[in-house]
Amino acid sequence: MIIVMKQNYSKENFKNVINVIEGLGLTAHLSKGEHTTLIGVVGDKRALLKENPELLPDVDRVIQVSETYKLANKKFKTEPTVIDVDGVKIGGDNFVIMAGPCAVESHDQLLETANAAKAGGAQILRGGAYKPRTSPYSFQGLEEEGLKYMAEAREATGLKIITEVTSEHALEAAVKYVDIIQIGARNMQNFELLKEAGRINKPVMLKRGLSATIDEWLNAAEYIMSEGNEDVILCERGIRTFETSTRNTLDISAVPVLRSKTHLPIIVDPSHASGVRAYISPLSKAAVAVDADGLMIEIHPCPEKALSDGAQSLNPEAFNELTAELRPFISLVGRKF
Repeated sequence: MIIVMKQNYSKENFKNVINVIEGLGLTAHLSKGEHTTLIGVVGDKRALLKENPELLPDVDRVIQVSETYKLANKKFKTEPTVIDVDGVKIGGDNFVIMAGPCAVESHDQLLETANAAKAGGAQILRGGAYKPRTSPYSFQGLEEEGLKYMAEAREATGLKIITEVTSEHALEAAVKYVDIIQIGARNMQNFELLKEAGRINKPVMLKRGLSATIDEWLNAAEYIMSEGNEDVILCERGIRTFETSTRNTLDISAVPVLRSKTHLPIIVDPSHASGVRAYISPLSKAAVAVDADGLMIEIHPCPEKALSDGAQSLNPEAFNELTAELRPFISLVGRKF
């Protein structure tokens, strides 16, 4: 339920509405736009049988929300969410690029990649310290040692850093080092991990599950937000279909669909979507065209020797060429990069 206040409401009547909601055991979430003030009501709405919010002073109207996700819902917050990561803004009219290796392999490899990412215009360094792999015999990541390398790369380059966590143990370690936590596709519905991520004081980027619908994805985001952390970023990284020409199928239509449903920022990952480096450039341009807030791109100093996902990784030269190609597209859609 959303309570819409009248434009010239008094502070006393606004406070009274909040007190009534909380007095019924419900939670009130304030969203204040330029011309409209909304109060999102979360909880068991049967409690409202005792009190009709439409009859309260300075209440303009009440809107029922049929979707199961509330805090992520655009009806709850009409203004786009902009997440400020110590000066790097994700959302609004900004365009961000996250770039780095699929896996942190060594100190030197990561630092070389971080310098290449910064030279190409990336604002955020990605790197996997905990790797969920299809085979138990594949490289699983350097874990906390890799996190330390990430923190050192941030000191050396000034880039913000993001890494994926695969468990509550990994989350506990990662929050000590990184700026943004990533929850990958395989853990999109790991509800206990989502709840734990909702209790930290860092932004969380949530990747879409391999076969998840958009509503399932938004409900997963709701798990994080309902625990108190509303700094959630969504990442479309391709879904599993019958097509075998690419690793996954990039659902480019997910971006405008999400725009109609949620206020959260949206990132596109063309590397995991395609699995083929030759397709990254056209898919990146498509992401800009459909109004994504940024890209996550895998780069590696020597993709042929990468321990993970070398086939979809760009070398530094190719990454520079890509960002140079993207700049006029980003400018054309009115974004800042």
